[in-house]
Amino acid sequence: MGESTNRRDLEISIERDFTRQMSYADYLRLDLLLAAQQPLSDPPQHDELLFIVQHQTSELWLKLLIHELRSAREMLRSDDLPQALKRLARVKHVQHSLTDQWAVLATMTPSEYAQIRPFLATSSGFQSAQYREVEFLLGNKDRAMVEVHGHDPAARDALEALLHEPSLYDEFLALLARRGLPVPASVLERDRTVAHGSDPALVDVFAEVYASPVEHWGVYETCEELVDVEDNFQQWRFRHLQVVQRTIGHRTGTGGSSGVDFLRRALDLTFFPELYEVRSRIGQ
Repeated sequence: MGESTNRRDLEISIERDFTRQMSYADYLRLDLLLAAQQPLSDPPQHDELLFIVQHQTSELWLKLLIHELRSAREMLRSDDLPQALKRLARVKHVQHSLTDQWAVLATMTPSEYAQIRPFLATSSGFQSAQYREVEFLLGNKDRAMVEVHGHDPAARDALEALLHEPSLYDEFLALLARRGLPVPASVLERDRTVAHGSDPALVDVFAEVYASPVEHWGVYETCEELVDVEDNFQQWRFRHLQVVQRTIGHRTGTGGSSGVDFLRRALDLTFFPELYEVRSRIGQ
């Protein structure tokens, strides 16, 4: 009895010391975080720190997006719509933060960017593995994008795994089927390694949901949340396009992409095509 009590007293003492000694900087690992900005320009250029911080911050937000989207996908798989909707609500706020911060980078003029561009070498946002993870989770699968990260085994393996996993939309459609809605078997059993294409029979399913929103309230609400997520993604893409256009015009991107033209084509991509197509059917 006495030995057990002494051990517990020691554990409490250690726990208190640990809590007392941990500072704000310790918990957030600010020593690592604030040392991660290493400008390469020579002579040093004032605006390079802005460029680095902007993109590092974006990667942190993308990390949180991946975390929340994976959780939302799991909630849908578990038929837990309330928790899935909670996750998607946070996803939307993160998306707003990502979009709003383009305004900070837009303060960099073309002349200022020209001073740091040579030091970027062939690095490019096109190479962001986390951005591709977000797209794969939302359903825009593309095996070619896995190969882009062949130089980074960890990133390549993460994308390869996601390529074969159901997307957020796949799990939502599976949930609809479990709830008795007539989701086509061809949709449920499709090849997960390619992007989902529009299915007219699935538009019929959503037309039924939108015709009776009260009866299908949870599903109806999730449909609208997914549309919000896609709208936010498109706004992010468009804001990215605008900032690149005002900074480098129609020059080729540092990673070899076609720059503005590449970003403009991305605006035609859609994650949840039927959720947009059904709008032409509502009220008929």
